[in-house]
Amino acid sequence: MVAIADGGSTKCDWVFLDNKSEESIRTNTIGLNPNVTHEEEIIDELNKNLVFSQVKEKVSHVFFYGSGCGASSNVEKINNILEDFFPLAVVSIKEDLTAAAYSVYEGKPLLVCILGTGSNSCYFDGKEVKVDLPSLGFLVGDEGSGSALGKTLVKDYFMKKLPSDLECDFKETYALTIGELIKNLYHSPRANAYLADFSKFILNKKSHPYIQNLIYNELKKYFYYQVLPYRESRDCELGFIGSIAYYYEDILRSLAAEFHFSVGKIVQKPIDNLVDYHKRYILPHL
Repeated sequence: MVAIADGGSTKCDWVFLDNKSEESIRTNTIGLNPNVTHEEEIIDELNKNLVFSQVKEKVSHVFFYGSGCGASSNVEKINNILEDFFPLAVVSIKEDLTAAAYSVYEGKPLLVCILGTGSNSCYFDGKEVKVDLPSLGFLVGDEGSGSALGKTLVKDYFMKKLPSDLECDFKETYALTIGELIKNLYHSPRANAYLADFSKFILNKKSHPYIQNLIYNELKKYFYYQVLPYRESRDCELGFIGSIAYYYEDILRSLAAEFHFSVGKIVQKPIDNLVDYHKRYILPHL
C-alpha cells in the first residue's frame, strides 16, 4: 500500500493506494507544517486518526509533500515521525511546492504558483523544481494568500477603513475584540490559519467593490513579489494551486493578462492531480 499526502498549513489530504495503484482510502488531518504545528501535536493527530490505525502496518511507501518542508531540519523532523508511525514504509519528504508542480504539470515547463492559506512560487521544467525566492511566512510574506487577505480585512476593520455596511456585517459575524485578536495572533501556534479563516467573509462578499479592490491589490502584490522575479515566467504558462486561486480565478486571470502572462491550470486541491502524477511517473518505477 502506498500513502500520498499533500499538506498545507491548514489541512493535509491523504490518499492510500492498494497494490494495483487504485485508491483504497482517503482521509485528512490538520495541517502538519512543522513551522507552526508542534511535534507532539503532529504525533497526536496521526494517532487519533482511525484510518491510519487500520493501515499503518500495510504501507510500504509514504510520499509526503508539506508546507514548511523546505528546511532540512523540518524534513528530518517529519521523516522521523512518519518512519516511526509507518514502521514498514520507505518515507519520502518534499515541500509543498513539489506537490504543486506535479499537480499542474502537463508535459511542458511552467511557473508554479501557490495561493492558499500561504503563498509561494517555483519553476518546474518537468524534472527539477527551481526556487529562486524564499518563503517569508505570513508575518512578512505570503502575498495574495488567505492569511494576507484576512490580515488586511481585520486591520481595516479595527482602523475604521471598512465601508459602513461591511463594518456592520463584520461586527455582527465575528463580534471580534482587540483582546481576542491579539491573543490569537501572539498566543496561538496557528495564527496564519486563524487569519486565513477571515477570508471566508471576503468570499461571501466577493461582489462588493471594497472586497474586489482588496482581492485585486493582494493578488497584484503576489505577481510583483512571487512571479515577476522569475525570468522564465515570460516564456511559459503559469499554473495555480490553492483555494484563493480557485475562488478568485476571474480576478487572477484579469491580472495575469495585465502583466501579459498566460495562465494554464488552476487547481483548488492538488491531491487528485498529485495522485495521477504518481501513477504516471513514480509508482511504475518502484
